[in-house]
Amino acid sequence: MSRATDESHADPPRPQRPTVHAGHGHRERLRERLLNGGPAALADYELLEYLLFAASARGDTKPQAKALLLRFGSLKDVLHADPAALQQVKGVSKATAAALTAVAAAAHRMAKTEAAKGPILASSTALIDYLRTDMSALKHERVRALFLNARNRLILDHLVSDGTIDEAAIHPREIIRKAFDVGAAALILVHNHPSGEPEPSQADITITRRIAEAGRLMGIAVHDHIIIGAAGHTSLRAKGLF
Repeated sequence: MSRATDESHADPPRPQRPTVHAGHGHRERLRERLLNGGPAALADYELLEYLLFAASARGDTKPQAKALLLRFGSLKDVLHADPAALQQVKGVSKATAAALTAVAAAAHRMAKTEAAKGPILASSTALIDYLRTDMSALKHERVRALFLNARNRLILDHLVSDGTIDEAAIHPREIIRKAFDVGAAALILVHNHPSGEPEPSQADITITRRIAEAGRLMGIAVHDHIIIGAAGHTSLRAKGLF
């Protein structure tokens, strides 16, 4: 039999089936629950697991999600963890760390947009939400100054320092000089307590009074000093401490 005749009777090639990786059905079920029931339909580890899908095209991400929660304690702490610390967890790649960091950055920007829609003092809830997205999970103290225009709209969210709040880290004259540089009429001082408790210390009260006095001399209003903690927040203005 000729070669041509032999090939004409050969079985046609079978179509290859698409490869279905392990966990595909589980991912589909999580997606349907998320889309139909909203974020509340997923437990924290399941929501984190779903976020990890973006950086892991194949495989089961549940072990990574549970390991991250065990290491950092909560979903919020995972999303605000340092990328280098995230990568110390088994199975967490640089791409995974970047994906989680991007989620936290997106949440912060959405909160900032909401807080900056109008006079910042008109919506205390939006302001606190904005501050908490960035500061409530920090493991070190961070000091910020929110500079406002004459209509109390946000001009600049300025990082003053990372570290203990005292005169070595915060110079009242420099805060007021920065206000002049950006054309601010007022400011709100903000810092966090890594301990979680937002009650002001004597150092917090002292530096606030010094900055408020420097502002009065130069026509810059200090509207408040807000302390952020995992347990809540405190307004020094509301407590009548300056």
